[in-house]
Amino acid sequence: MKILLIEDDIEISEMLQSFLLSESFEVDSARDGEDGLQKFAQETFDLVLLDIMIPKLNGIEVMQNIRSKSTVPIIIISAKDTDLDKSLGLGLGADDYITKPFSITEVLARIKANIRRSTQYSQNKPLEAPHLLTTYDIALNVDDYTVSKGNKKIELTAKEFDILKLLIQNPKKVYTKAQLYTQIWNDAYIGDENAVNVHISRLRAKIEDDSRNPKYIETVWGIGYKLGEGND
Repeated sequence: MKILLIEDDIEISEMLQSFLLSESFEVDSARDGEDGLQKFAQETFDLVLLDIMIPKLNGIEVMQNIRSKSTVPIIIISAKDTDLDKSLGLGLGADDYITKPFSITEVLARIKANIRRSTQYSQNKPLEAPHLLTTYDIALNVDDYTVSKGNKKIELTAKEFDILKLLIQNPKKVYTKAQLYTQIWNDAYIGDENAVNVHISRLRAKIEDDSRNPKYIETVWGIGYKLGEGND
């Protein structure tokens, strides 16, 4: 597995690179946004570790550029730890957000969890009819992780896909935020609703006709979310 590390703090960059190499990852590092994007364009990476406060192009600009062409997992590493900062990062396409100072073992756990989920996209499967999940005019192909609404293809990240898949597979079930986090992130829920809220918001923005009046993902006030009733 190959990781692109974009971090301008030399001490942090060298520490992360040394640790990840010891864990059998390949690591390519960049110290600014322009260099990071250039390296991303030249090679294939399984995950991007991205600091926000980097020179030339900041992390948000780098992330938007990467996300416009790829669904590669992106984990933000930042000293900014407010809910607004996390919402901004996750809302613009990050898959995870780690606050400095961090535990190196936490970083490793987050990397493995995001890569594990992402690699489901490329698993070889037997040749057979596509396994489709449908709800109204939305279709999910579980074999190749493509999504369409009518005749339009929709680009979802791995976690967005998994959230929609879970809701479609269980159309009558209401999921609390804790349940969604546990099942989608494969991690213990520690009371941080931000990740779930932002991913639901992002998913709605992609599949709903009007995200302010969602029809496909319904909010059950005081409880959580469930599959909506579409256009019926």
